[in-house]
Amino acid sequence: MSLAIKGTVYGTLLNFRAEYEAWAPHMHEAPYKAPPKAPVLYLKPANTWSGDGASIVVPRGTEQIEIGATLGLVMKAPGQVGSLVLMNDWSIPHTSYYRPPVKFKCLDGFLGIGSPVNAQGLDPRALAIEVRVNDRLRQTVRFDDLVRTPAQLLADVSEFMTLGTGDVLLLGLAAERPLARAGDIIDISSEPLGRLRQQLVAEAA
Repeated sequence: MSLAIKGTVYGTLLNFRAEYEAWAPHMHEAPYKAPPKAPVLYLKPANTWSGDGASIVVPRGTEQIEIGATLGLVMKAPGQVGSLVLMNDWSIPHTSYYRPPVKFKCLDGFLGIGSPVNAQGLDPRALAIEVRVNDRLRQTVRFDDLVRTPAQLLADVSEFMTLGTGDVLLLGLAAERPLARAGDIIDISSEPLGRLRQQLVAEAA
């Protein structure tokens, strides 16, 4: 399956205000002892990428995985947003704040990618994503209460690294994320951005 994304995909932690506030009591604990000053990023490498209609394998021993509906800013030139894309940043549920979430978030297929849509005239802060599991509405994700607005997030990231043409910056994940299990069909949709549908399947014995 050919995907429109060609660059590097960067996830963002702690950018939804409710998520940030939930972790705030731990931010003064060792080893960091202070809240992060810059955006907290992680990679979603190419092995995680999966498209519309893909089957996502739930690892043996894992009952459910988190649905991480979000938006991606796709760069048309270094530091310039050209399009928006629906993303599903799948994750095995975990409570680690200090360790990079590679083992939980970078499994094969664990980033659902929709079709990019021209960003001209679209304000991500005004968009909403509906999450359905087996056609039942489970969540509506809005982007009007972020710690960093899309423009500010991009500006702050650009202070320490260059996002090149084709790179994608995710806006973050809601504090509460629905869970799904093998056999479930998950749809995430947004009126101007279309739909991304994927199904969870059990890992073969």
